[in-house]
Amino acid sequence: MSVGILLITHSGIGCALLNVAHGTFGQLPLAVSHLSVSRDPEPEILIAKASHMLRKLDSGSGVLVLTDMFGSTPSNIAQSLQNQGFNIRVISGLNLPMLFRILNYPHLALGPLAKKAVDGGKDGIFEPLHEQRVLRVANGTRKKTLVDVLE
Repeated sequence: MSVGILLITHSGIGCALLNVAHGTFGQLPLAVSHLSVSRDPEPEILIAKASHMLRKLDSGSGVLVLTDMFGSTPSNIAQSLQNQGFNIRVISGLNLPMLFRILNYPHLALGPLAKKAVDGGKDGIFEPLHEQRVLRVANGTRKKTLVDVLE
């Protein structure tokens, strides 16, 4: 048994992220579904859909629910699911590095997988050109590079 994954996002976001994951991984190592929330949502209907999806995804190890933005309708739907007694963890701030990190650890239990999700999301956010310059200076290397020319 493994943890299921449910993405609850604003229109198109979850589908786009899953398309990229399918293109990269081919067969996904975890059961993943997504619920797209439109502009004019009916929360009761969406909560019922999400509940049904959770039941299908939970093989006994729980479900990790990922939402795109805390405080938004998708996040509020996920929070209401927590109050219904499902074995879930909810993480907000979904991004592609977070999803890829999760898919690379399909053997983890729900708690550790939730931690991997948060770590993957945070680690995937940085300023590459600035980080390269800081590392070069810290290492004492001061060759003129394209990064220096761009600054």
